Amino acid sequence: MNSLRQRIASLRIPEERILENEPMSRHTSFRVGGKADFFVDVAAEQELAALLALLTGESVPHLLIGNGSDLLFADEGYRGVILHLTGEFENAEASGEYITAGSARLLSSVSSLAAENGLTGMEFASGIPGSLGGAVFMNAGAYGGEMKDIVSRVWVMAPDGSRIEEKTGGEMDFSYRHSAIQDNSGIVTRVELKLTPGDPAQIRARIRELTEKRNAKQPVNYPSAGSTFKRPSKGYAAALIEEAGLKGVSVGGAEVSEKHSGFIINKGGATASDVLELMRLVRARVYEHSGILLEPEVRIIGGSID
Repeated sequence: MNSLRQRIASLRIPEERILENEPMSRHTSFRVGGKADFFVDVAAEQELAALLALLTGESVPHLLIGNGSDLLFADEGYRGVILHLTGEFENAEASGEYITAGSARLLSSVSSLAAENGLTGMEFASGIPGSLGGAVFMNAGAYGGEMKDIVSRVWVMAPDGSRIEEKTGGEMDFSYRHSAIQDNSGIVTRVELKLTPGDPAQIRARIRELTEKRNAKQPVNYPSAGSTFKRPSKGYAAALIEEAGLKGVSVGGAEVSEKHSGFIINKGGATASDVLELMRLVRARVYEHSGILLEPEVRIIGGSID
């Protein structure tokens, strides 16, 4: 029987885009995580559809990732196939008040394209390190803006690759760090954003302002996955963590940032186990101090803090 690698290659995916035993530390902003059995760069919708049909048909575990900016893979790695979109999924174009872009396009790049075309409404996303598809998946937001405010249409491939459906922003069930994609396992392939004409100079000035604010307040010089915990119904995670006396507390190479206690950072040589243990510690101490149970904003793959 042909190996899984051979069956993937038979879909006309070049061998150099099929990696075996690939460390996920190379593909996540935390820079930690064990090896995936396979890591496949998928460059076109036809490839994606064929690969999903193969993997679902053979019940092979698989997971789509974007820029890896909100992911924490366990040290044990991933037993299955990681799908990473590239190629045509990185295309983007502006037309009138709209930008249409592939889901693999970096959010910062889409924000820059908007600014170049005098379109306002996306400045909040200029410093978010994820991909457009990932941002839609989790309804990413910052500085008072969220993806739900600007998403007009989304093209979603069925989990088995059998079809692509077009959904309106209203059909995406957006809420705080949530979208319908999290519930139905679909894959975002393309996104249309509706923005507002504005003054390019003012748009660029706003982006500079937010970049300076982000650099001043966040530990951008260290690997992390952004905000570690979701905003609770009462208060703010960073304030609760600081009030519990946890700023600067570390486990191995993982540390609650001295600069912003809402971030757990990889200070150097951290393992996923270090990060998970520190998340458990933070969660327990905050609960003891305030009675509020923090929930992870980081997506944990292959591990848990419960």
